[in-house]
Amino acid sequence: MTFDLVHWQARLDELRAAHHVPGASLAVLSGGEIHELASGVLHRGTGVEATTDSVFQLGSVAKVHTATLVMQLVDSGELDLDGPVVSVLPEFRVADAEATKTITVRQLLTHTSGISGDFTLDTGRGDDCLARYVDACAEVGQDFPPGTAISYSSTGYNVLGRIVEVLTGQTWDDALKDRLLTPLGLTNSVTLPEDVLRFRAAMGHTDAGEPMPAWTLIPRSGGPYGGVLCAGAGDVVRLARMHLDGGAGLLSESAVTEMQRHAVDVPDKWTVSSDGWGLGWTLYDWDGVPGYGHDGAATGQYSYLRVVPGAGVAVALLTNGGGARQLCTDLFRELLGELAGVRMPAPFAPAPGPSTVDFSEHVGVYQREGVRITVSQKAGAPHLVYEFIDGMAHFSPPLEVDLKPVSENVFAAPGTGAFSDDWMPVVFFTLSTGTSCVYVGLRATPRMGKVTGREGCV
Repeated sequence: MTFDLVHWQARLDELRAAHHVPGASLAVLSGGEIHELASGVLHRGTGVEATTDSVFQLGSVAKVHTATLVMQLVDSGELDLDGPVVSVLPEFRVADAEATKTITVRQLLTHTSGISGDFTLDTGRGDDCLARYVDACAEVGQDFPPGTAISYSSTGYNVLGRIVEVLTGQTWDDALKDRLLTPLGLTNSVTLPEDVLRFRAAMGHTDAGEPMPAWTLIPRSGGPYGGVLCAGAGDVVRLARMHLDGGAGLLSESAVTEMQRHAVDVPDKWTVSSDGWGLGWTLYDWDGVPGYGHDGAATGQYSYLRVVPGAGVAVALLTNGGGARQLCTDLFRELLGELAGVRMPAPFAPAPGPSTVDFSEHVGVYQREGVRITVSQKAGAPHLVYEFIDGMAHFSPPLEVDLKPVSENVFAAPGTGAFSDDWMPVVFFTLSTGTSCVYVGLRATPRMGKVTGREGCV
């Protein structure tokens, strides 16, 4: 199907304005050609226009880049997916000694290692920042035994980044450049702020539309999980095309297939629209049409990648604030519908009518590294308090919301922030170990105790 550039430019402009997104970059692979569009401004304070060669922070879309580097090492025989991490990184430790011995590379790739996933530590700008980060993981807690559940773990991807460094003898930044970016001609992809200065770079914005007080809050040590990689939308689609083309000489076809193979089910199917997880890829099932991709969030910047292999279509949308998730939902529904015959699901929302769900079995205190979630019934209604604790206590004030039922184990909370739709999923699930947990933001938080009292006092 011929790509109508004029039509899609108009739709990007209209939907971006409707959802109050300051600026956006869009790239579409269709019919073997890549089409690039841009709309709005990179910075509302300066009014600099967004262009197709502008770079945005990719956030967790960078996990696909890290996973691709890891699979190159698997291809070369230097790395065993099912071997323990300690066989490659003898210094690797987490707080749980038994987990330290058994966590595998595959579990890191599929977010099933159980390592608490939001460990952020500024270990400096030096080339040893990842080595120092992995050393500090000795204090990071285990949310559940390895291999027993999925819980999104950026921590695990930093460990993968360190594996890349040890096996290549390069920093993660240099390995990414030499083994992936340069061979693919991704000239609008960089990882260090001093290199970003060569480009028109997007500034993140608050939910209210004001420029963020800082360009990034994520240190260099966050590179492999998505803290510092900046790119144009065209480069993101070119990476996807390499996977569509069977690895294009940089990966074997078997590695490409393995990355897209369904490895684990996802109880929370709404936060990133996932039906499962592969090795680095989020997997989708759009009414029988398979796809893969990834979402990302950085400092007020949000990115989305969707690939429909059966149609040879890939779409990347990069944004810098506002209603980014709503823009993605509306634009991708139209784009993928026309170009790939995809029927995307309706937005996540509570069930209509009054609640008949017994919420009492979910009441309790759920806790993981840096986060406490208190679930109670307040004035007869399901209620949740989400708070950062300990070393993460400064991240944000507590979030307190009422929940509305979707089903017996799935509830909807009012959406918060640009990365959420109107409703945010809260999913209660029992792990294979028998432990009850709650999924918020695709992170599994185990239940520690019960709440007593109608007003939620512990």
